[in-house]
Amino acid sequence: ECVSGCVCPEGLFDDGKGGCVEEKDCPCIHNNQWYSSGQKIAVDCNTCTCQKGFWSCTEDVCYGTCMIYGSGHYITFDGKFYDFDGNCEYVATQDYCGDKNSSGSFSIITENVPCGTTGVTCSKAIKMFLGKTELKLENKDYKEIQRDVGDDVRYWNRTVGLYLVIEASNGVMLIWDKKTTVFIKLTPDYKGKLCGLCGNFDDKSNNDFTTRSGLQETNALKFGNSWKQSPMCPDVTEEIKPCDVKPHRKSWAEKECAIIQSEVFKVCHSKVDPTPFYEACVHDACSCDSGGDCECFCSAVAAYAQECTKAQACVFWRTPDICPIFCDYYN
Repeated sequence: ECVSGCVCPEGLFDDGKGGCVEEKDCPCIHNNQWYSSGQKIAVDCNTCTCQKGFWSCTEDVCYGTCMIYGSGHYITFDGKFYDFDGNCEYVATQDYCGDKNSSGSFSIITENVPCGTTGVTCSKAIKMFLGKTELKLENKDYKEIQRDVGDDVRYWNRTVGLYLVIEASNGVMLIWDKKTTVFIKLTPDYKGKLCGLCGNFDDKSNNDFTTRSGLQETNALKFGNSWKQSPMCPDVTEEIKPCDVKPHRKSWAEKECAIIQSEVFKVCHSKVDPTPFYEACVHDACSCDSGGDCECFCSAVAAYAQECTKAQACVFWRTPDICPIFCDYYN
């Protein structure tokens, strides 16, 4: 039977906006947004062009980034998001991954200490081993220690805004906000050759929980415990929920962190899922109860803003009232 309605004339196609176009002008869709033919978008380090309704992308291999921030939040090189609160030194990432005698060129250790009274931990110091050089980043500064073993690996340091950036000749880059946030960036040469809390950088997030002994784990606690540096540290046995321990802080935390899910970050919501960042923010805002409340909250929101920027959604969220940065002081 006949059904009334609109169709495009023969040879033309519906463009999704109520018009009819030739096949060569078909639009493409990305994150629920329409792009017309010929438009380009950036995905990671590649450029994608809309052609006849399909995306055509360059295939460059991109740098990997692992992020550690706030009270025990980790995003691995392959994008797995998890929490681990351990009071010890842990291997964040290294390329000494085979047997005991395997060779490698670098290792990055994070020293976690309790922040607040609920038992959650934050990264207090970072140790970076580059050949025979050891760098210790702590108390807003770093110091260099020369060891007897290892090769010479050159490195440079510079300050970019709030961050200290250390870049080494072996393709390792560390970006530190001088507080509790660390970004580790590595060249694609390290793909699949890494181990530690940041995963193995093989573009698959489902095998990131590989323990020191090479076993696949599903439990973040068992995985995290396997990467502690000293056997003297106690194992973590339970996940701490600071908002349950300090229920009086929960409503304040939820109110403050709501900015992540608000209109302020609207342009980013379709590009980076805000939910895990919001939950991490509430967790941190509940846990930092011995001073530095706002610092924990600001670091958590900044972590989401950073991921938004990576996804080409720049958000201006800081105001004189919310996490201001006194630029004149830093200039």
